[in-house]
Amino acid sequence: MVTRSIKPLVAGNWKMNGLKAELAVATEIARGYDRELKHTVDLAICPPATLLFPMTAALTGSRIATGGQDCSEQESGAFTGEVSAAMLADAGAGYAIVGHSERRTLHGETNAIVRAKAEAAQRCLLVPIVCVGETQAERAADKALAVVRKQLRGSVPDASTPATLVIAYEPVWAIGTGLTPTAADVAEMHEAIRGELGKLLGKAAAAGVRLLYGGSVKPSNAAELMNVPHVDGALVGGASLKAEDFLGIARACR
Repeated sequence: MVTRSIKPLVAGNWKMNGLKAELAVATEIARGYDRELKHTVDLAICPPATLLFPMTAALTGSRIATGGQDCSEQESGAFTGEVSAAMLADAGAGYAIVGHSERRTLHGETNAIVRAKAEAAQRCLLVPIVCVGETQAERAADKALAVVRKQLRGSVPDASTPATLVIAYEPVWAIGTGLTPTAADVAEMHEAIRGELGKLLGKAAAAGVRLLYGGSVKPSNAAELMNVPHVDGALVGGASLKAEDFLGIARACR
């Protein structure tokens, strides 16, 4: 069993799922977030932008944070369809996911863009959840560690602190596939991430940054994953759309 010095964070990424009726899922999660869980683990839900304000309102008093699934690197202006960090904060968000593999691959976002988005989030007092991860081909070529280190160097804002940064390791090949790396692979990667952050931010700051694992996390594998060294919680996709599954993952952090 891992001895924790960092309070874990379990964040749900609802992706492009959820209409107003699904606010009931968030309130069900809030009902199950009991005193013991609140002491043990922080929770956050990142719904579609259309649900961010009503979900934040519905969760008032629950100590469950909300967040955006992306934010623009621009502060305002003629950028049709974009959502700024200030808009997320105005809607009640505390976090912003940036650099998710679906943004990197489907929208061509580079490390420089991800870093600019993370900086925009920090300027608005949002905590960016900076996502990194390798493809199946990169892992097969034994390049996984090098790829993730390069992503960190290009994506993490200078002078970030444990209070202003979260890192999520999501191997691209594990997202939504039901596949997960071995506990040993996750341990190796998270140790490497911690080490790279030490070079970027200093060892003291790096030691306190929460490192989340994401990629087909579910109640059946959460206990094993959450007890891997340097894993400080999870970024959860599909399982966060079901209250009992999401709470089950949170309970695995106890």
